[in-house]
Amino acid sequence: MQKTCKKQNITIFALKNCQYWQKFNVKMEIKRDKYLQQLIESRQNGFIKVVTGIRRCGKSYLLNVLFYKYLLANGISEDHIIRIDLEDRLNKDLRNPDTMLHYVHNRIKDKDLYYIIIDEVQLMDEFVDVLNSFRHIENADTYVTGSNSHFLSSDIPTEFRGRGETIHINPLSFSEFYSAKGGDKQEAWREYYTYGGLPLILSFDNEEKKINYLKNLFETVYLADIIERHKVKNENEMRELMLIIASSIGSPCNPTKLSNTFKSVKNVNIGSQTISNYLSYLLDSFLLNKAIRYDIKGKKYINTLAKYYFADIGLRNAILDMRQQEETHIMENIIYNELIVRGYRVDVGMVEIKTLNKEGKWLRTQLEVDFIASLGSKKYYIQSAFSIPDREKEIQESRSLININDSFKKIIIVKDHIMPRRNEEGILTIGLFDFLLKENSLEM
Repeated sequence: MQKTCKKQNITIFALKNCQYWQKFNVKMEIKRDKYLQQLIESRQNGFIKVVTGIRRCGKSYLLNVLFYKYLLANGISEDHIIRIDLEDRLNKDLRNPDTMLHYVHNRIKDKDLYYIIIDEVQLMDEFVDVLNSFRHIENADTYVTGSNSHFLSSDIPTEFRGRGETIHINPLSFSEFYSAKGGDKQEAWREYYTYGGLPLILSFDNEEKKINYLKNLFETVYLADIIERHKVKNENEMRELMLIIASSIGSPCNPTKLSNTFKSVKNVNIGSQTISNYLSYLLDSFLLNKAIRYDIKGKKYINTLAKYYFADIGLRNAILDMRQQEETHIMENIIYNELIVRGYRVDVGMVEIKTLNKEGKWLRTQLEVDFIASLGSKKYYIQSAFSIPDREKEIQESRSLININDSFKKIIIVKDHIMPRRNEEGILTIGLFDFLLKENSLEM
């Protein structure tokens, strides 16, 4: 069965209440199986489930489409799912905390389990107190999303005093993107590394709409949120910092180095402490992620330099006005994001070696490992290489990996479409699509 909402010209499959779904501009079902499974496993655990993530990454869709459909398919009746969209003007009265409490209590008619799903909960006054009050309802399980600073930042555990469980979702991975889009993989890849993985991108039918969406989103939502929350006085400084970070993804830097860049390139004096503050704002908003350098042989972190990656590559490209489309660096960012989605802690590796120069003197050289991906007892050393056309290039890309003296798997990911192969040093080389589209790709 299909129902069509003419006003928004969208089609919703197997969903009732057309008016409610107008906010989701859904043209196809997008699978978010990893996050849906997290929600399923968190049912009735006594915690408030707080769905977080960068703005427009699909939090509402996850709860109000995918999770809702799951509940219905597993025998939960509609009248036992209390869904409230506080962004809807019709629910304005429910932004009052006492009105909300009475409304929910009046909806609970029996002792069977009820699911409370609230979208944009930050629009309600004293929402933390209200949600904590829901915990006292023995037959209620609460799930919320929000879009203000409380939900864009890392301070949710503090807000809920240990009574909240955070489920962080990311923009679409390439696998999720491709499962919705289909077609030629190369074409899908070109679109993905250009426009990124914010779900609504899939609904636009031309380049201009996609670019305008990303640019407007950055200026009017992301940047505006940061400036408002942190009371940033100089918007231009923040914007320029983002331009610098965007133009140098994958390059080691620190506040001092960035301050020097401002002086030399922009002829602007910004102190390293101010830049450090700005970077923390960007990390706190989930726009950026940080990979810290790790001395593999010394087994210690080196905080002097770090790498910054964008949570969504489309936003990065929009910040640069769709210039600097270097596929090599973009590929590195996307590999980093994929590792994060899979739950790995990701660091940048450093290996120090000694070499003899022409004069017979020993020199210390630092070699970089693009990523160290760690999860429990598992660890992988990973290099991103756009292509390896010959043995010389293979030796170059393998040099840092060969000098790591432990038994953890060493992997090179290349853009080329190749069969997975392992060389005599035990280093596995796999193609990018194999890595991105096969969940167990690191176990090959």
